[in-house]
Amino acid sequence: MNLMTETDQRVFSSTASSVENSKFAKALKAEFPIFHAYPDLIYTDNGATTQKPARVLVAEQDFYTRSCANVHRAIYTLGEEATSRYEEARKTIAEFIGAKPEECIFTRGTTEAINLLAHSFGETLSAGDEIILTEMEHHANIVPWQQLASRRGIKLRYIPIYDDGILNLDILPQLLNRRTKLIAVTMISNVLGTRNHVEHIIAQAHSAGVPVLLDAAQAIPVEPINVKELDADFVAFSGHKMYGPFGIGLLYGTRKWLEALPPFMGGGDMISEVGLEGFTPNEVPYKFEAGTPPIAQAVGMAEAARWLSSIGHQAAGNYESELGQLLIDEISLIPGLRILGAQPGFPLGPRAGIVSVTLEGVHAHDLAAYLNRHKITVRAGHHCAHPLAQRLGVVSSARFSFGAYNTREEVFTIAEILQKAHKELL
Repeated sequence: MNLMTETDQRVFSSTASSVENSKFAKALKAEFPIFHAYPDLIYTDNGATTQKPARVLVAEQDFYTRSCANVHRAIYTLGEEATSRYEEARKTIAEFIGAKPEECIFTRGTTEAINLLAHSFGETLSAGDEIILTEMEHHANIVPWQQLASRRGIKLRYIPIYDDGILNLDILPQLLNRRTKLIAVTMISNVLGTRNHVEHIIAQAHSAGVPVLLDAAQAIPVEPINVKELDADFVAFSGHKMYGPFGIGLLYGTRKWLEALPPFMGGGDMISEVGLEGFTPNEVPYKFEAGTPPIAQAVGMAEAARWLSSIGHQAAGNYESELGQLLIDEISLIPGLRILGAQPGFPLGPRAGIVSVTLEGVHAHDLAAYLNRHKITVRAGHHCAHPLAQRLGVVSSARFSFGAYNTREEVFTIAEILQKAHKELL
């Protein structure tokens, strides 16, 4: 599709102004069928899922129309083609995050990836062992560990946050001890947009011999991730939050760890041989991929990775952060409106383009319904982060989360509608 109708700019650029990048974002909408169907839609629920560019949809459809067969062990041409495309998708995603293909396990999403690790890693733990989480985690990075704690008698400890939504990492050395077996932390809060200093956490953990899991669900669409440069042990993320299909995600793990851990589920493809008395697991990553995998979705996810790289991945994320800051600037003086994680007089730390708000006297669901009447989509509720909501003293909030196709004009419209909401809903 031709992006030249609105701007000569072909990618997001860190040297271009926010205004110029916004022109490119507006032109970029042409690549998304959803915006042809709903041209007036202001979609700001990207933290829940992103819209899909046409080339991702075409890639997935092309698999079904030209290569539809099950993977591995097939000796007919169509089956070999399906296997080739599936493994090529794994290779593409591996290159996208600076990993090796055998270190990349396809899952149904971030949630399954973390549950996989909680189950397999948990098999190596004993009563009294400890895992460190944070107060800002998504339920997907809390509940599996709580379930593990109930089964194995391990203890969970939490890194607290300050009122401005920043982790209190000064306490980390006090939490680390000889019983600590893992730190599991989100790279970017799905509620606050806070970009955590995971590099510092990894360095501290590794100095104590402790591996680290990064929940990268919110980070993968807004910043290039190189797992080797991060020195991460495990990284989990989803395809649908990086402009790819639903039903596909990835767990990265170093080969050392993956070879040491037991399989998650039993079934076909995760074994090398089976007898009546037992089985021998397959090599990595296949020992963690029981049953028929999400083949077409993997093809679509790989195309999404190529698309993200083609538009200027890091610059796109920077631009989305600028949109978040612009919204904060535009709405900060609305009476009764609270921006979660923002404290008067304190500069905001590194943040993604995620802004959650409450409006005094108005339930977040009512605010979201009001915004919907103006064709603005937001997520309302606790955002699968009950402990964080409790820490912040809120029942629910409305969350704006920006994507590569959002524009400055849309931010100004949102601010205008929020001003009206303050007057009309109270």
